Amino acid sequence: MSLSVEALPLFRSFQNSIFNCLNSTNAPLSQTRQAHAHILKTGFFNDTHLATKLLSHYANNMCFADASLVLDLVPEPRLFSFSTLIYAFSKLHQFQHALSTFSRMLTRGLMPDNRVLPSAVKACAGLSALKPGRQVHGIASVSGFDSDCFVQSSLVHMYVKCNQINDARKVFDGMSEPDVVTWSALVGAYARQGCVDEAKSLFSEMRDSGVEPNLVSWNGMISGFNHSGLYSEAVLMFLDMHLRGFEPDGTSVCSVLPAVGDLEDLVMGIQIHGYGIKQGLGSDKCVSSALIDMYGKCSCTSDMSQVFDEMDHMDVGSCNALISGLSRNGHVESSLKLFRQFKDQGMELNVVSWTSMIACCSQNGRDMEALELFREMQIAGVKPNSVTIPCLLPACGNIAALMHGKAAHCFSLRRGISTDVYVGSALIDMYAKCGRIQASRLCFDGIPRRNLVCWNAVIAGYAMHGKAKEAMEIFDLMQRNGQKPDAISFTCVLSACSQSGLTEEGLHYFNSMSSKYGIEARVEHYGCVVTLLGRAGKLEQAYDMIRSMPLIPDGCVWGALLSSCRVHNNVSLGEVAAKKLFELEPSNPGNYILLSNIYASKAMWKEVDRVRDIMKNKGLRKNPGCSWIEVKNTVHMLLAGDKSHPQMTQIIEKLDKLSMEMKKSGYFPETNFVLQDVEEQDKEQILCGHSEKLAVVFGLLNTPPGYPLQVIKNLRICVDCHVVIKFISSFERREIFVRDTNRFHHFKDGACSCGDYW
Repeated sequence: MSLSVEALPLFRSFQNSIFNCLNSTNAPLSQTRQAHAHILKTGFFNDTHLATKLLSHYANNMCFADASLVLDLVPEPRLFSFSTLIYAFSKLHQFQHALSTFSRMLTRGLMPDNRVLPSAVKACAGLSALKPGRQVHGIASVSGFDSDCFVQSSLVHMYVKCNQINDARKVFDGMSEPDVVTWSALVGAYARQGCVDEAKSLFSEMRDSGVEPNLVSWNGMISGFNHSGLYSEAVLMFLDMHLRGFEPDGTSVCSVLPAVGDLEDLVMGIQIHGYGIKQGLGSDKCVSSALIDMYGKCSCTSDMSQVFDEMDHMDVGSCNALISGLSRNGHVESSLKLFRQFKDQGMELNVVSWTSMIACCSQNGRDMEALELFREMQIAGVKPNSVTIPCLLPACGNIAALMHGKAAHCFSLRRGISTDVYVGSALIDMYAKCGRIQASRLCFDGIPRRNLVCWNAVIAGYAMHGKAKEAMEIFDLMQRNGQKPDAISFTCVLSACSQSGLTEEGLHYFNSMSSKYGIEARVEHYGCVVTLLGRAGKLEQAYDMIRSMPLIPDGCVWGALLSSCRVHNNVSLGEVAAKKLFELEPSNPGNYILLSNIYASKAMWKEVDRVRDIMKNKGLRKNPGCSWIEVKNTVHMLLAGDKSHPQMTQIIEKLDKLSMEMKKSGYFPETNFVLQDVEEQDKEQILCGHSEKLAVVFGLLNTPPGYPLQVIKNLRICVDCHVVIKFISSFERREIFVRDTNRFHHFKDGACSCGDYW
């Protein structure tokens, strides 16, 4: 008995120490665990107040497993226990934990109150989880808390975050006195969706109701209009803000500068730059990054570099902006050099840095370097995202690096982003460019929600492969699915008709653009029709269209006519087209070569020499024929007439053997297409050196029998090479895919998918 009396003060002291620890807001985790242990030993878990305090401490220290364990051990947890934990989870952005705890609370038969509902709604907003959000809204309605101002405000934010602006507006209209935060959220949502009238009307209504807009309100409007592509509206809102006496802050400046850059309004950009300096925003890293981006979009690389050099401390955002700006303005080497420099300096380059650099190389013909950068990115431990993959895949398609493209596809499948519309569209394009149109269609069929980019990508793929019927079917299916075609859609379908010689169908689509769809034909559409008519031999009709078109014909239109004149060896119209092209594109050697070839086809050697003398005087040289082939995950490049390749001896020997077999079969080289004034034997040697032949034979030597070959040519495939590859496909029993500048050729069993029409 005396022992118990002596122990009682000690016990009470011990109990008080537990209370003091749990009542402290900054108690370390070690003390919280000690308190937990003492509660377990003494059986204080029946004290719900103590258990709730313990829950709060664990949640604030992000010990979610411990918090859940405590909740499980409380015999009869009250609503307050759950609400404490749900609030902590939402506050720390652990939204999934918040919703699962909310669900556990409901299964216990506890109905939420106006304190826990806003936290649950916030969790739904954080996850952009519309269905659970609607369910929580329903619970609020049933429990009578849907008229509570805090619950209503959280519901408005949730519906805004889930892009359900009509639902947000319904809740908002039911609020008696919405605060400035709720007004700002809804106004910003309208701006982000490009609803100019609604956004401005609500903004005025806010002021009329006595709620004065704050910086968040203004910035939400500016960033919203910029996000929806209404750049002029964003700039006007920024100016209006300044005129009404509000001082734009760093966020305002960062929100408006991208819009200024997209408008390429350098004068406005300089004025905002000056304002930022006066307001002391020069040291703001976000402002500096936005200025670099703006000057880059306005093609002012010197000003862009100056802003970067004047920064006290460079960060990854400004580095990304500088790299992107240099890339956008064609300074690929400088961009690559800086990227390597930042990397060597230990800069923590992020996914944006790597993606920007991959896009830079991919968009500027540095496809091999783009693939190498992607490999380095993964070695560096930076995870590619749904933006990286669409930047990489064009590089795979450009050089027909099919295995690299498949690897990127597998990566996107593992990351669960393959059905993203932009990743999916890039996959459609990549497989089409790599000759796998069936795989391209499978990717298209696998996208659950297709946008216009997806439809256009698959139509373009079929056009590239000369499958006009399938292209037209997709064009019709697109409209049946409620998607209206745009100018690009018509470019794709017109190209498909051109590749297959469907003159009447092509003219029908062209004429329907304006009459049926209200789309005014652009220069590129006229170029397609000129090609369509010209390839069908209707050169005069094509020339008449050029002369009657309401737009000024550019190099593409005249180039289409000149190319058609080359196909049909029409000297008179060829000279007309060439004269125009020499004025429009004086430094393009291809135009001189085409005219020279037209003359050569008619044995007009003096004229050939005259054109070549003009080229020589201008310092122009013919672009050498070049072909790429992927063998064992490596892309190899072969140049026409190049003797330096390590396997060239074996390639020539194999070509000679194939040539002998072909001659036995009755084939003789198409020397008519060697447009040089040389002996027949020399013409045969010239034909043997064409890059596409070298690439195909290189593939035969380095792949197992029956393995399909994929070749890309930087020029149009010649008639002789076309005949030779048809023979090789039959003799070697190989499928051979050749993509030239015009279209895809799928050789199999001695025939080509183009039907000898290209």
